[in-house]
This record gives sequence, structure tokens and C-alpha cells, in this order.
Amino acid sequence: MSYRRQNYNGMPDKPAFAAQPYTSPVPSTYNKRSGQSEMFQKFEQFSKKIEDLTDHPIVQKIVPYTPTIARFFIVATFYEDSIRIASQWPEQVFFLSHFRHFPYMFVVLFLMVVAIFMMIGATMILLRKQTVYATGILCICILSQGFVYGLFSGSTFVLRNFSVIGGLLITFGDSIVKNRITFGMLPELTSKDGRTKGYLLLAGRILIILMFVTFTFGKNWLTIIVTIAGTICIAIGYKTKFASIVLCLILAFYNITLNNYWFYGSAKRDFLKYEFYQNLNIIGGLLLVINTGAGDISFDEKKKIY
Repeated sequence: MSYRRQNYNGMPDKPAFAAQPYTSPVPSTYNKRSGQSEMFQKFEQFSKKIEDLTDHPIVQKIVPYTPTIARFFIVATFYEDSIRIASQWPEQVFFLSHFRHFPYMFVVLFLMVVAIFMMIGATMILLRKQTVYATGILCICILSQGFVYGLFSGSTFVLRNFSVIGGLLITFGDSIVKNRITFGMLPELTSKDGRTKGYLLLAGRILIILMFVTFTFGKNWLTIIVTIAGTICIAIGYKTKFASIVLCLILAFYNITLNNYWFYGSAKRDFLKYEFYQNLNIIGGLLLVINTGAGDISFDEKKKIY
């Protein structure tokens, strides 16, 4: 106990509040909340600065072309796969007929149909023509190849290809526009189309982040933490633009530095090329999320309402 001055009959000279009548001790919970609020505000300011980079004059010149670039990135893997089937035709036929034990005529017909349909579907999406059918065609090509090549047993393949499907769903959701012309001669979404687009973008966001489950393997702790935080933000639709920009930059950096297939011979070239174009598909999906937003079913959209 600290020293206390003696008073008459042991009573204090002044009430406890007399020395500082207008102050009271600050609760520790208040300090914690104040600190958390300050950190949140700093994060908001930092994320706003990153998002504002898209408003830079140089970036604004590229913005009108962003959807086309994003769609090309998404379908580039299908072009690459079609060209690989044609250029490696004997090896593809030999593998499916001898190792997978499919009839020779079925193998030839399957490879021809898949290669042609992937080229047609990818071109239709790139030109924004009949996007519904193009998305369906490419999804069927992904699933049928997984079955015929026996790739569904590998978790990495499943996650990556579901991410590719996620990119296609985001492309499809981005293309949903109301046919009716409204005031100002501008197309506008109906409530039904808006809900459909919201659900498609939600499904696409969830599927597209599955690839990052395998991406984090073998990376440093900082990359893992940032990637996990970014994928959660994209899944729930919170700070979606900021999270997409960060993940896009991380994925682009690793894709160029690790999957630079142009420096390798044929033995490792095919695998790295497959990884490169799969990652390019995810980058395209993230670019579309940056361009279109998270959709109606997201925290970002709810914040605008409330």
C-alpha cells in the first residue's frame, strides 16, 4: 500500500472526485476498441489508395479494353489445349487408346470434337457471342477431358479446373445485360437478371479462389497470409476490388517467374505451359472482378445499401 496522509477520524479531507471532478478512469475495453478502430481506419485508407490506382490517367486509357483482355486471358488455356492436341496428335491417341484402353475410333472422334469445340467456344466468349452456349460448351469440355484422361483422382486438377469454371461463370455473369433499352438509351439489368448475375458472380468468386488452395503450397509465410486474407475477402465480397488487385499482382509475379516455360525444353515445357495458362485464366477472372465488382451478393454491395 502506498502512503496515505492521515485525516481527521480517518476520513478524507475531500471527496474522491474533488481533485479531478470531470475525469474518470478509461476502461481498458474502450482502449482496445479504439486501437482496433484506428487499425481498421488505416486499412481502409491503404486499400482506398490501392483502389484509386485504377483511376490513374494511364490506367484509365486501358480500362475500356480490360474486359476484352480479361476474356482473352480466361480462354487462352482452351486455345493452348486445342493447339497442343493437334500438335501432339500421335501421343494423345496413343495414351488414350493404350493406357486408358478406349477404342481407337472413339479416341479420334473425341479428340477432334473436343479440340474443335474448345476453339469455337473460346472464340464465342472472346467475341461475346452466345455466351450461354459457349460457357456450357467449355464446361463440358473440361469435365469430359477430366473423365476421359482420368484426372479426377488428383485434387490439384479438380481444384484448378473448378477455378477455370469459376472464371467462365464470371465471364458469363459479366455478359448478362437486359435487352430492353431504358432512359438515356442505356441497357439496364432487370431485377431477375440482377439476381442471376449476383449468384453467378458469387459462384464464380468461390470457384476461382479454389486454385489458391494449391497455390499457397511451398510459398513464404507473408505470401500465404496475404493470399488467404485475399481469398476470404473475394469469397465474401468484402474489399473485392482491393483483394483482386493484390491477388492478381501476386499471381502474375509468380506465374512469370516460376512458369516461364519459354526457357525450358520439351520435357518440362508442357507442364509449365499448362500451369502458366491455367494461372492466366485465374488472372483474367480477377480482372473481370476488378472491372465489374463483386455483384449484388456481397458485403461491398450491402454497405452501399445500409
